[in-house]
Amino acid sequence: MQGTLAVFRREFAGYFATPVAAVFLVVFLLLCGVLTFNQAGFYERGQADLMPFFTWHPWLYLFLVPALAMRLWSEERRQGTIELLLTLPLATWQATLGKFLAAWAFAGIALGLTLPYWATVAWLGNPDHGVIAASYLGSLLLAGGYLAIGSFVSALTKNQVIAFVLSVLACFLLVLAGYPTVLDFFGAWAPDAIVEAVRSLSFLTHFETLSRGVVDARGIVFFVSTMVCFLIAGTATVELQKGR
Repeated sequence: MQGTLAVFRREFAGYFATPVAAVFLVVFLLLCGVLTFNQAGFYERGQADLMPFFTWHPWLYLFLVPALAMRLWSEERRQGTIELLLTLPLATWQATLGKFLAAWAFAGIALGLTLPYWATVAWLGNPDHGVIAASYLGSLLLAGGYLAIGSFVSALTKNQVIAFVLSVLACFLLVLAGYPTVLDFFGAWAPDAIVEAVRSLSFLTHFETLSRGVVDARGIVFFVSTMVCFLIAGTATVELQKGR
């Protein structure tokens, strides 16, 4: 795993070598605060929980995480450094995994900076800490799923804007699959098995289960499988582009 760790350190340090880290963290924390306290009525609800905070994560990540992932391979191709990276003594999957883990770790830092919300709720009341911990786990897995999709799309093009737009679209479709309106649409004419299949493909469905404190193995398997599948697809895409 030395090759993976080398790529991880290179990518992770790269976030803090530019204003990318500061801008992302400031925007993420600012939007979290505005959406939680202003839009969701955190104090007005009179309940000691973080439901207003986590409710927005699928939609907040929908734009912020693809913005983080769009540069993973597109930037390498635009600058012409991908050839140098791929000539190093490491496998393509190691480079893909190292880049993904660096972005995921950075997203984890951003999420970790919201822990004062947890402390605030604990100070104001007596929340169910198990539910909050499960919600944080779900949020981290959700970010990982988005990042894996973004990494795959970034490997398809050297244009970061195109990578961003396609990643947002792909993630949006996987969130929308669990939206009540979509499920009602399928439920009006399709058998229950098809409705459940559509529901099972949704990030929203599995994240909401975890955010309610239900650590369901199916949700964890879904997110991990999504990450693995898209990382394999991204690795295959980079391999196909080696000879071009």
